[in-house]
Amino acid sequence: MAPLRSIIRRGLPLVAGALLPLGLAPFDFWPATLLSLFLLYLAQTTEDGSFVTGWLFGAGLFLCGASWIFVSIHVYGAAPVPLAGLLTLLFCLGLALLHGVQAWLFKRFGARWQAWAPLSFASLWVLFEWLRSWLLTGFPWLYAGYAALESPLRGWVPVIGVYGTGFLIAGLAASLASIINTRASRDSLTLTACFLALCFGGPLLADKDWSQPDGEPISLAVYQPNIPLEKKWDRRYFFSILDQYSEATLGLYEDADIVLWPESALPAYQDQLEDYLAQQSQLADDGKATLITGMPMRIEGNRYNSIIALGQGSGVHHKQKLVPFGEYVPLEKLLRGLITFFDLPMSSFVPGPDSIPRLKADNLVIAPFICYEIVYPGFVLEGARNASVIVTVSNDSWFGRSIGPLQHLQMARYRALETGKPVIRGTNNGVSAIIDEKGNLISTSRQFEEEVLFGTIQPHLGETPLTLFAPLIPWALAALFLLGLFFRKRVDNADPD
Repeated sequence: MAPLRSIIRRGLPLVAGALLPLGLAPFDFWPATLLSLFLLYLAQTTEDGSFVTGWLFGAGLFLCGASWIFVSIHVYGAAPVPLAGLLTLLFCLGLALLHGVQAWLFKRFGARWQAWAPLSFASLWVLFEWLRSWLLTGFPWLYAGYAALESPLRGWVPVIGVYGTGFLIAGLAASLASIINTRASRDSLTLTACFLALCFGGPLLADKDWSQPDGEPISLAVYQPNIPLEKKWDRRYFFSILDQYSEATLGLYEDADIVLWPESALPAYQDQLEDYLAQQSQLADDGKATLITGMPMRIEGNRYNSIIALGQGSGVHHKQKLVPFGEYVPLEKLLRGLITFFDLPMSSFVPGPDSIPRLKADNLVIAPFICYEIVYPGFVLEGARNASVIVTVSNDSWFGRSIGPLQHLQMARYRALETGKPVIRGTNNGVSAIIDEKGNLISTSRQFEEEVLFGTIQPHLGETPLTLFAPLIPWALAALFLLGLFFRKRVDNADPD
């Protein structure tokens, strides 16, 4: 029986980690995320709770929730299945180390005072999510708070954001589990009641309008070209791709205020397409429209993944949050050329200047974000200040037919709700979307089809509570954890035993 108990002990955190993504897109069964953290708390508060417990949880989380990495490496990086599997495994197990450290800190410092343990658990959970948003350029994916989008906590999103809602979910899960650990002590019941009260407060906030309409509604045409990656950078298809964009867009400038093309829409740098872009800009100008498109650029020897506004629009934003291995290669001198994956097209970009991203469409101020940038909560919140609309362009072809594009879409919806600003999302092969300021989908494209997505949005100005104090949330939770340590020491010192 001892080996069986050992398997169950080690299997519990692994299963718990695998459950968490079921609360996120495309499954959206939010109780699964609550159950995941409930089981993790139980596993970490046993005698065997340790670094390994957290590491196994992280392994289950990333192997299930970030499985699309295998698709990117194998299908589009042309790595053999064994190598792609090995690289995916190393990536997921490496990220899982953070959860191991988190579990060790909780066991060493946070779990010893049972009355405070659920709060310590929730604080550490969010602190390590925040750490993951910037460590080694960051991987802010699979946050527990994203489950709030389809839950009663939705109303809290513009107030406390993805970190704050993650804290509520983790705190509720831990306090429920503590009822079992403490045999329903008064402290555990009181803490659980407090978290439940906060959760039930979410629906009361759901109808609150934090931002206000700005000007007249604007009409949109989002062009999704559905160009396969294997054709995109093949020079034999160069002119046919240019013709495809021209023909699909020609009639749109008369019907839409903003026409949106996806990330790196055209298969060349801006300086190689000056005549073509000038023609499109003139057509947009004649139609009183703004064309916004992703566009790789070369400036003074540097290469940027950029987004520009033409016609009635103006402005350029160079992407600041680059994807490791996709847009630049860490340790390039060692890795470049080893396998095809490290030589992907357009994988030699540099980050753009550290500035607030801005575009304009006539007099409309737009906050633009390129692909991966939309998943960084703090970056988007800062960029969305004083803007009326958010535009994000992406090429989710790298995800293939995995869950990745739907996870990415969910995070764009979350940014709309956090900021109180509508989001226009243009992609190469889906999911393109028009999202209102409440995070609701106005319209979406079908995946893997060429399509023009038409719609109308109402620009909004104003700041949500989150926009004003978002940077303070991780530090407030760190202070909460330290406060627990201080009181635990006082309790320990007062204990005659």
